Amino acid sequence: MSDGGELSVEETGETVGEAKWAALRELERRHPGLDKSAVRFQVVSEGERGLLGVGYAPARVVATVPEEALAALEPRDESPLAAHAREVVQRIAAEIGVDCAVDVEEREDEVVVTCTGHDLGMLIGKHGQTIDSIQYLVNAIAYRAHAEGRKDVVVDAEGYRARRRATLETLAVRTAQRVAASGEAEELEPMTAVERKIVHLRLKEFDGVDTTSEGTEPNRYVVVLPAE
Repeated sequence: MSDGGELSVEETGETVGEAKWAALRELERRHPGLDKSAVRFQVVSEGERGLLGVGYAPARVVATVPEEALAALEPRDESPLAAHAREVVQRIAAEIGVDCAVDVEEREDEVVVTCTGHDLGMLIGKHGQTIDSIQYLVNAIAYRAHAEGRKDVVVDAEGYRARRRATLETLAVRTAQRVAASGEAEELEPMTAVERKIVHLRLKEFDGVDTTSEGTEPNRYVVVLPAE
């Protein structure tokens, strides 16, 4: 339905999060490329789970998009992998109650999914645990569904990945220093190919150590070992 140029849809779900996700999916179906941050939600009913299935009532929400957001739409040309990554991140964000826009940039060796909004702390999580888990999940799904066009998917929000790069470089140097001193190899945590590349490049010129990658995706990791 529309009112004065606005577009509104009403959807239901077992939870408010599911109802919001359903509304976003319907808006996306009607208008691909819609800026999700422009969508406003009105919770009509939070629903009732009922007792032993009796008295169940779904959650109900109305999602509204202002006219200016509809006018700003541009055609989107995405690969199946990029579109799938966008969809998965959008659904996860909706389920955990984070209202954000999701943008995708496809590069030669990776797909970068960037979330923007006013408060993305819940999406990032303590020490980045939530966004790392989301990234791990998106990559696991992508590896199964898009084996032929395989690329790493990077999920970012509020510049977290730039901070993550600095953390990885510090970790790499400290690990290399220990390995050079002890003569014993050390394994780092599982990382994406992009993150492993950061470590490899940072330690390429570090005297006394070499690096290699071991394991299988998406659990492949860097090993720092004494130089031969």
